[in-house]
Formats: sequence, structure tokens, C-alpha cells
Amino acid sequence: MATTQRPHRRRLVVLLAVTFGVVAALVGVGLYGLVLAPSPDAVAPTNDPTTPASAPGASTPAPSRTALPAILSTTDAEAFARDAADALITWDTTEFELTDYAQVVVDAGDPSDFETAALASDVRSYYPTPDAWAQLRTYGTRQWLTFDDVFIPASWDDALEQGAEDDLLPGTIAYTISGTRHRAGVVGTDAQETSRPIAFTLFIACEPSFDECHLLRLSEVDNPLR
Repeated sequence: MATTQRPHRRRLVVLLAVTFGVVAALVGVGLYGLVLAPSPDAVAPTNDPTTPASAPGASTPAPSRTALPAILSTTDAEAFARDAADALITWDTTEFELTDYAQVVVDAGDPSDFETAALASDVRSYYPTPDAWAQLRTYGTRQWLTFDDVFIPASWDDALEQGAEDDLLPGTIAYTISGTRHRAGVVGTDAQETSRPIAFTLFIACEPSFDECHLLRLSEVDNPLR
């Protein structure tokens, strides 16, 4: 993916998605809305802040970096899937704002912007709510992903057979990620860490549709193709 700034309307889409909490439940038989007329439904955000009900009176940490790295520019679909998954799950409340992390993932999307609004909704469902993010930030909470497996799901062939010929861009492929999501922070003077299994599917389009891979859609968290 080129590192030049994306069009303003893409940034507006992700900001609106975060501001209004737009969340999509990806629907359809196997294709998760990767059709020409997707119809997402609203679901609750999938966040689980592991902090006490009342935050200590800590000041908001200042960001220590000036920019997040872009997702890998490559024609290797698996390498792209790994980097995109890492960018999606990994964040640090002391480094950047919630919208910054979401923007990096949306910027790796379809350069025609056809799937941008839907992808922004998908991305939003992976992050804490703005209120939860503010609370997590008082603890210096950070999150990261360790990979167990990255694979093309067996059901992908079935999904392709059920889709109409023109539903998918040529070169579209699905990769399912399974691993562990870790969170760590400091409560008072005590360092705390939690972890849980996580699984999700990324839908990616590479050559011949694009010169390099781009992210089209995401499955729901813990509802991947197998």
C-alpha cells in the first residue's frame, strides 16, 4: 500500500464510524457481505476492558511517536494478512488515538473506495468504545496479538461456489487468523496482564485486480470462516 495520504472522504468515513459507533455484523452465506449489495446489521461492540469500574486519577499520557506505520505493501496475500491482522489487533493507548489505529486499517482497503464504508464498520467492531478507550488510557493499556495459525479456510471454496461470478474481484482470497489477544496495563502500582483466544477472517484482493494486496472486509471477531 502506498504511504501517501488517502482521499479525505475515506478519513471522514472512519471518523464518523468511530464517533457514532457504527458496527456491522457481517452477513451472508460464507461471503460476509463481499457482494455488490451488502446489508450489514448492527451489533454491540466487542470490547472487554479489563479494568476496575473507577479509574485512578492519572493524567493522560502523551503520545511518544508521530505516525503509525502503514500496513505492508505486497503482492503476497499471506504476508499482507499477517501484517493487517497485527495492525488491527495491536494498539497502545499511550501512543495514539483510537481513530489513528482504525485509520491505518481502513487505509489498506479497496483503493476505489467501493468497500470503504463497510470496511470502516467492520474495523470499528474490533475496538473499545471511545469511553472505554479513555478509561483504558488512564491505565496505560496496550494490546497485541500472538499468532497460532494463519490459513485459507476450507469453507472458502464453498463460499466462492455460492457467489455469483461478478460478486467478487478477481484475486480475492480469505485468510483466517487464530491466536491470542493480550492486554497489559498498570493499576495503581501493579502491572496486570490478561489474554484470551481470538479468531477472525480477513477478505483480501490482490492481483490481478490490484498491483498489491488490499483489505476488503473482516468477519466478526470470533466468527471466522473455518
